[in-house]
Parts: sequence; structure tokens; C-alpha cells
Amino acid sequence: MRYVSEFRNPDLARRLIGQIKEECGSRTYRLMEICGGHTHAFYRFGLVDLLYPSIELVHGPGCPVCVLPTKRLDQAIAYALNPKVLLATYGDMMRVPGSRQTLVEVAAQGADVQMVYSPLDALALAQHGPEKIVIFFAIGFETTAPATAVTLLEAKRKGLKNFLVFCNHVRLIPAIIFILDTGKTAIDGFIGPGHVSTIIGAKAWRPVVDQYGKGVVISGFEPLDLLQSVWMLVRQIKQRKPQVEVQYRRSVRQEGNPIALGLMEQTFDIRETFEWRGLGWIPKSGFEIRDELALWDAERMVPYEVTEGREPRGCICGDVLRGVRKPWDCPLFGKTCTPQRPIGACMVSSEGACAAVYLHGRHSHRVRLGLQEKVPPETLTHR
Repeated sequence: MRYVSEFRNPDLARRLIGQIKEECGSRTYRLMEICGGHTHAFYRFGLVDLLYPSIELVHGPGCPVCVLPTKRLDQAIAYALNPKVLLATYGDMMRVPGSRQTLVEVAAQGADVQMVYSPLDALALAQHGPEKIVIFFAIGFETTAPATAVTLLEAKRKGLKNFLVFCNHVRLIPAIIFILDTGKTAIDGFIGPGHVSTIIGAKAWRPVVDQYGKGVVISGFEPLDLLQSVWMLVRQIKQRKPQVEVQYRRSVRQEGNPIALGLMEQTFDIRETFEWRGLGWIPKSGFEIRDELALWDAERMVPYEVTEGREPRGCICGDVLRGVRKPWDCPLFGKTCTPQRPIGACMVSSEGACAAVYLHGRHSHRVRLGLQEKVPPETLTHR
């Protein structure tokens, strides 16, 4: 617990919670925690209930597995069903339901699907198995895009013609701007994602402040990180001085990571538009592989049929991702949809909001920081 326990100090947590409630007074502030990792931390450590009713947290589209539309997953499954193809992807994607099946199910039927920990693992599969076309099912925000970029450049350097990338990398800020433009979700400010911001930098969030007057505090992932970020954001709102602040200074810089950004610029262009689950088509929100690397682009090199991409009946993942509804509003939540037998993407992913509430929300008042404050059952937000 070295270098972690300092960020879980219960005495400091008590003080911060008291300061937040004092700042809020009788008002409730609605803050969107964009990152799925933040959502899990808020519930895991019981912060949701300890901050209630001063702070209402609104879940955002910060889970890359969750925002991928069914149509794109169906496309990956179609690739996997090609006997000439080995499909490689991250573990979270294996269990996300497509229109009819998951990747786990098609693998059980004989399709060649393998879980990998990085795109370089997929590249190694192509090197050691030249008889197969290896397609890496790439997903994620700007956090994981640089690793895919490195792998594409390495594939080109080695001249590996049996390695392809099915690119589903997306850009987070256009999605946040889209939510603000629709005006369907009342938000006072944003708790910015630490990992994405490590790559793109704090300055990238300026449009949220300049165009919409909403403050952003980029946060770390430990309890004291999150509590300090909430306190900083509330003070911004009260003083009517929205700005981009960095609480996660041990990782995030104003300019981001120039090496990672340079690699992405070498390998990706920005798509004119890209579809997000629950949000629809968002301009300038996705990456595509540049023409110079077209030989390693699965969408250009392997024919496929576009499907309708049917969503599971009764699932409200889309509304959860937009911050319009809560996981417990879903009629499937905790009944037919659980982490063991998920129906929606938000329950499958380790960063999904539904999984966070299911795993930690029911007991979040039993605080794991050592705090003894008891929250009356009637105040638990999911009941």
C-alpha cells in the first residue's frame, strides 16, 4: 500500500467531506464524472452516499467498451467468423453482447478469437502464425490509441501483411460537447478523466469552459483525489469562475504527452463522424487509419457487411451513458442483467456504471476508508 495509503487517509477524507458540505450549503450540485474508473472509485469507497445530498453524481460516456455501438461489435464478430481470420481483442470486449452473439460465444463455436493485453501481443500472433490474417479489434479513447499507433508503425516497419487493425478509437471531448449541445442533461461541472488527460493535456478541455461556461477539474483515482476534485469544482461553481484545473498533477500536464500525440498524428486521421452507443453520430469524434497505412486497415482490406446493430430489448445503457438515467432505473438491472450474465455493455465492462453500482452501490455506505459515519437507508441513492 505504499504510495496508495496516503490517498486513503480517513481523517483527511472526513475533513474534505465536511468542507464540501459546508461549501454546498443547502444546494445540490450535479457533477458529471466522465471516467468509468472514477465511477467505480466513487462507489467502491462509499463516497456517493457520504456526499449525499450535497453532491449528485451524473455518469458520463467515459467507458470505451460501453460507448461502442452494437453495429461495430457485429462487424468484429463477422470478421471472427471468417475462417481465414484470427480476431484479437481486449478481455472486456469478449462478453459484450452483439445483436445476436458475443465473441465468447462465437469462439465456442469454433471461431478463432483470442484475448490479448496489448496490440503488440496481437502483432506477435501475426508474426508467429502467418497462415492467418490477424485482426486487432482496437477500442478506447486517446488513452489506448497511442499503443495502437505504435503497433501500426511496427507492422509497417516489419512489412507484416497479415496484420490488420479494426480501428474503433474515439475522442472524448467531442462527446462531452455533444452532451452539452443537446441540453438534455443538467450539469454544473465536470470531473475530468485523469488517464485521457495525461495524453491530450489539460488545455484540450478549454472549449468546455470557453464555449459552455462549465468548470473542469481533472482528477486522480484515489478517494482523496476525488474528494479534493469535488471540493475544487464546487468552489469554482460558487465563485462563478469556471476554469480547467488539474488536481491530478502527478500525471497530467497542460500540453499532455507530446510523444503519444505525435504517434497518433502519424497514424490516424479524424473521422468526419462516428457513432456512439446511446449518443448517436457525433462529428469529429473518432479516429481512422491514415491512407499511408491503408494496407493495415481491416475496414479497407477485408470485405464486411454492415448490420442494423440491434440493442438488447429493455436495456437503457444509452440513457445511462448520456447521464439522463441511473443504472437502477433499468428494469433489467440486478435481475436478468448482472456481471455474471450481462445484457448491456454497461454491466459487462470493468468501467461500466451499471457494474459499479451492482458491485459496490448496495454496500457503499459501509465505507472502506475506515469512516464510521452511517447513512440512513432512505438516503441511499439507488433505493
